[in-house]
Amino acid sequence: MSTVPDLLYSDVEDDLRAAVRAVLADRCGAAAVLGRIETAEPYDPALWRVLAGELGLAGLLVPEKLGGQGASAREAAVVLEELGGAVAPVPFLGSAVLATTALLGCDTADAATAALIGRLAAGEETAALAVPLSAAPGGAFPSAVRADAGGRLTGAVTSVADALTAGALVVPALGPQGPGLYEVAAADAAVGRPVSFDLTRPLADLRLDGARGRLLAGGDAAAAALERALLTGGGLLASEQVGVAQWCLDGTVEYLGERRQFGRVVGSFQALKHRLADVWLDVVSARAAARDAAGVLAASPYDPAEAALAVAVAQAYVSPVAVRAAEEAVQLHGGIGMTWEHPLHLYLKRAKADEIALGTAGRHRAALAGLVGLPAAG
Repeated sequence: MSTVPDLLYSDVEDDLRAAVRAVLADRCGAAAVLGRIETAEPYDPALWRVLAGELGLAGLLVPEKLGGQGASAREAAVVLEELGGAVAPVPFLGSAVLATTALLGCDTADAATAALIGRLAAGEETAALAVPLSAAPGGAFPSAVRADAGGRLTGAVTSVADALTAGALVVPALGPQGPGLYEVAAADAAVGRPVSFDLTRPLADLRLDGARGRLLAGGDAAAAALERALLTGGGLLASEQVGVAQWCLDGTVEYLGERRQFGRVVGSFQALKHRLADVWLDVVSARAAARDAAGVLAASPYDPAEAALAVAVAQAYVSPVAVRAAEEAVQLHGGIGMTWEHPLHLYLKRAKADEIALGTAGRHRAALAGLVGLPAAG
């Protein structure tokens, strides 16, 4: 049964935000991000070591008995807000959220699976869930990869997030017994690097040619683990999008408060105030939707139907808000907003890439209609 959502941040969440923000301010400034994105190593491994290992962020969703922090989706959502606000080039979404959640849905009593989760939680290794970043919850089990009776996997998956740094891959594949999730060493996959629109989250194309996989879960358990991973990823992605939108709003307010035109501060013009007020209202509403999704995902016991509804609402609403906030920021910054040296283009690209990640807003609106019993469009 639905309960009244708690949209406020706890003291623990505020402290977590402050710790993450301090690290990002020190190690992930705009100049540092701009300096990495066109190099051979767009990710920042030193930053990830601090966030994952020293702060323990890689293990937020992992129970303490498996070596994690025993936190919840609410805390992970706070982290993603801050990472979105810095467009931080780290594999938190792909490894600490998507791959880790999928693994937690498998048999964690298995020693090898538990050991892998422990390494991920400690920041000693990263993993990637081998599905396209555009994969949405509620869809059919992926069929791009096939497994034979010996557990050897063949097939290709395109546009996988955070696979370039991964040591392990969690691969959905159809085998003789139906759906399965398999662990594959990333070194056993051929990894291609297409040109990514969002250079702060580069994608990878994976090809498996008889790679040996270790079965993590099969049948309904595999399908349920994958679905929960995609739902969790979609719900928490909304918090990243809120972080992007908030940075764009804050940066634009600051800029318009300093820029002068016709002898006046540009931000004093009524038309611009109205535009910023509209963005502010959008961001406040988006934050409420994202916080609700995180709260439902964190609830115990976990309710898949409630989670599907909350995630659909969040993604249907928040994705367009992040894009609009970024577009308004670029326009209201004028000429400087069009330059490569200004970080605004990073936020616009992250917002646009996130708009199609884990299901488009239109896809989530269609899912929402089905969930609440509205008739399909004729």
